Amino acid sequence: MSDEANLLYLLAALILGYLLGSIPFGLIFTRMAGLGDVRKIGSGNIGATNVLRTGRKGLAAATLIADALKGTVPVLIAAQWGPQFATVAALGAFLGHLFPIWLKFKGGKGVATFIGVLIGLNPLAALIFALIWLGVAFASRYSSLSALVASAATPIVLWLLGEPGMAGMTIILVALLWWRHSQNISRLLAGTEGKIGQKG
Repeated sequence: MSDEANLLYLLAALILGYLLGSIPFGLIFTRMAGLGDVRKIGSGNIGATNVLRTGRKGLAAATLIADALKGTVPVLIAAQWGPQFATVAALGAFLGHLFPIWLKFKGGKGVATFIGVLIGLNPLAALIFALIWLGVAFASRYSSLSALVASAATPIVLWLLGEPGMAGMTIILVALLWWRHSQNISRLLAGTEGKIGQKG
């Protein structure tokens, strides 16, 4: 593949990831269910945890799955061109969820999409992430804390699995995820963070 073709495929992978990642499923699903704008309750987030605060577990589960798949699908498509393209698509999908063009670049916090990206890049790393998340969530009932701990462990897990390139890329994603959770971190430290299942 020539340098020009390589650049075009990288750009295509980034755009594909971004456009799919920017679909605000949480907002779409809650509006379709007649619940209004999910951004006006709880944390104001469009992700599954805040959708759960509507009391509709089915909608929250659907949001979680859809937000994950919009990370997995572009990665698997771009992987057909090569591993470097899959990595770029992963970055695009994550950025799309955090900064969706459809919502004036005000999106979610990226946890489900982070998992979806991992499923596409390395399913075992995604499984380990999920297990860490579940363990921390069971012990603390804090979704944000679970995500912070599990994401921080991900680059280490990928490195141990023999994927140093992916580990390096996920450090960027983890930094963005922690930045998007800055308010959650403040509330965790203050003891005022909402718990899983708590309604808005």
